[in-house]
Amino acid sequence: MRKSLQKTPPSGLSSRLAHLSAGLLAAGAVRRAPRRNGANGSTAHVAVAARRDGNLAARLRLLEGFLGRAEVSDIAQHALQWLAETAGVTQSICLVRPVGEQVMAAVASQGLPLDSASTFSVSLDDWNNPLIAGLNRRHTFYPTAHSAADHRRRPSTPFDDAPFHAVPLGLTTDGGQPTFGLLLFGGQVRRAPDLEWFTTVFAQKIDQILRQRAVTEGDRKQGRERSLLYGIINAVSDPILLTDTEGRLLIANSRALALFTASEEESEGRRSAVRMNNMLLSSALSSKAIEETGATRRELLLVNPADGSDLLFELLSTVTDDPRHGTGVVSILRNVTDLRRATEEIEENYRKLRTAEVLARAESDRLNLIIDSVADPIVVTDSSGETSLMNDPAMRLFTIPRRASALEERWVQANDAHFSSFIAGMLVSADQRRVGEIGLTDPKTGEAMPVEAIAGKILSEHGELTAVVTILHDRREAIEKATLYEQLKQASDELERKIQAATADIAQQNELLRRQAIELEQASALKSQFLANMSHEFRTPLNAMLGYTSMLLQGVAGPIGTAAKRQLNRIESNGRHLLTIINEILDISRIEAGRMPLQSSTFRIPDLVGEVRAELEPIILRSKLTVTTDLPRDLRAITTDRQKVKQILLNLLSNALKFTHEGKVTISARARPKERVVTLSVADTGIGVAPEDQERIFEDFRQLDNSPTRPYGGTGLGLSICRRLAQMMDGRITVQSEIGRGSTFTLAIPTQGRR
Repeated sequence: MRKSLQKTPPSGLSSRLAHLSAGLLAAGAVRRAPRRNGANGSTAHVAVAARRDGNLAARLRLLEGFLGRAEVSDIAQHALQWLAETAGVTQSICLVRPVGEQVMAAVASQGLPLDSASTFSVSLDDWNNPLIAGLNRRHTFYPTAHSAADHRRRPSTPFDDAPFHAVPLGLTTDGGQPTFGLLLFGGQVRRAPDLEWFTTVFAQKIDQILRQRAVTEGDRKQGRERSLLYGIINAVSDPILLTDTEGRLLIANSRALALFTASEEESEGRRSAVRMNNMLLSSALSSKAIEETGATRRELLLVNPADGSDLLFELLSTVTDDPRHGTGVVSILRNVTDLRRATEEIEENYRKLRTAEVLARAESDRLNLIIDSVADPIVVTDSSGETSLMNDPAMRLFTIPRRASALEERWVQANDAHFSSFIAGMLVSADQRRVGEIGLTDPKTGEAMPVEAIAGKILSEHGELTAVVTILHDRREAIEKATLYEQLKQASDELERKIQAATADIAQQNELLRRQAIELEQASALKSQFLANMSHEFRTPLNAMLGYTSMLLQGVAGPIGTAAKRQLNRIESNGRHLLTIINEILDISRIEAGRMPLQSSTFRIPDLVGEVRAELEPIILRSKLTVTTDLPRDLRAITTDRQKVKQILLNLLSNALKFTHEGKVTISARARPKERVVTLSVADTGIGVAPEDQERIFEDFRQLDNSPTRPYGGTGLGLSICRRLAQMMDGRITVQSEIGRGSTFTLAIPTQGRR
């Protein structure tokens, strides 16, 4: 037990509990020491000593339980269990008020219904509750209620009508310590414990835990406030920093750190700029500089560590005194680089403005010359409508020349009247700009001269009307162009109507072609479905016929004669030929329907060629042709659909044997690594194919000789199926042939086909 107590550092209440435990042990040792006089040997003294030792052991168990627990609920539950074991308290509940709250809630209970005990709480603001009214008493006993008045004096608790005791936790004689808990216990108490000692030790332990939580929560709050403070100052775009009296940086936001700090890993130029900035800041914040300026605002020129440019700041400094950390200087640097640049630009603009005024006077003189050189009439009138300036084209319209005829004078006066009416409407209008048409007359020729008048008001800096400038644009040419445009538009509309009619006709024809294409596709699909269905219906009875023929040839039904065997062989040969035709029709149907799967595998070309030669060995022997192979030894394996390559090679080789009467047939293979392609060629010395027929032989049901008496059989589907199978494997089949000299069919497929 002493060893377990020594493991816990004696700090705070734990220290007091450890010392109290040691004192109890010492007291127990003294009581257990045998006395020298004869009276100590009596039975009464032995019983008293035993009870005292038991009491000390019980208290030590309570204290040891406190030292090994850190949660309020665990400590309270241990204390209630100790009361049940030591004092026979069968029913008890402990209420604790968390720091900063006004409600005491249940944290542990013993012997009470869990549903009522776990939800039991008492509000400190409820002064009508007898439990709150009795918090100033160290111990309150509530007996069993026998009347309605007794029920009113009793609080509502999980004990219902049973008697119970209420002991406040944290109550002192002088009332200096607030009550933070309440202990309620009832039942038949077997042996009354030292209640004051228990509640004191229990309250001290609960108070210690609550204070530790308060300190922890304060540390967390301080950390949150510190994080919030750094978040606020880092959100400010201006550098903010706190320095000590020697210029050392204590607190700084991210913008200040970018100006005054640099790590060893950064470039020498950046570190030099940071050292320069620290030296300039220390000089600006020195006590001598503050005393000499006598102001808290001054300019500070720093270097941008990022690019080395100059940055002008307005330094706002305030000296602060802290009793714990001493004197410091809070500084805010406001970037006024752009403001200084703007000020300099304003001054420069003012100098340019004065220069512009001089230039404007010169430009005014040149403007008069420009106005005179403009071909359109320009008239400047004042605020009363009187003409103040006009160029030569305008003078020709509105001034009477010397020696003018009476007719010319009337035309000029009419022009002046029309123009004056337009200007009068402009002056009474609130619009800054006006566009209208004026009907004038050319005084020289008397020709009508429609003009477009564009007038604009010129206002002073105070918004007063100073002049009206009017430009007269001759519209005779524009009217003529408009007439031509209208004629062209009519012709264009007529052409557009014809094009629309032609387009509608083309669209109708396209729709007809589209419908015909759909009908052709449907017909092709029905044809493929019909062929598949009929081929299946033919193959089922044909397989039965071939099976029975094979059984007859094997003698299952008994011996047969030579003539009958010859006829059965002919039946079997023709049946298998018919089955081959049906299978080809089925292959065409499956390919057209897109239901022909690819089964990729890796294989060697020589092995495939050997299998094909072995299957056609009887035909080769009957043909008496020389069949040779030309296969390189270093030919690598390929990955593609082996069965389809075999089917193509079988078809090409059987065609070569069928259409070659004498000579030889050669099977060769070549690899083209750059193109990742391997080629298989079947060359013969047969009848050959004419150039104009070399594409037709790959069409469905197409043969070079379609007459009823053609010497060669077949359906004309073999090469068509071969080309389609090759295209499925991303390959192709080509032919080179010459009439009477033979043909060479070549299959080119990728070495790594699709999966």
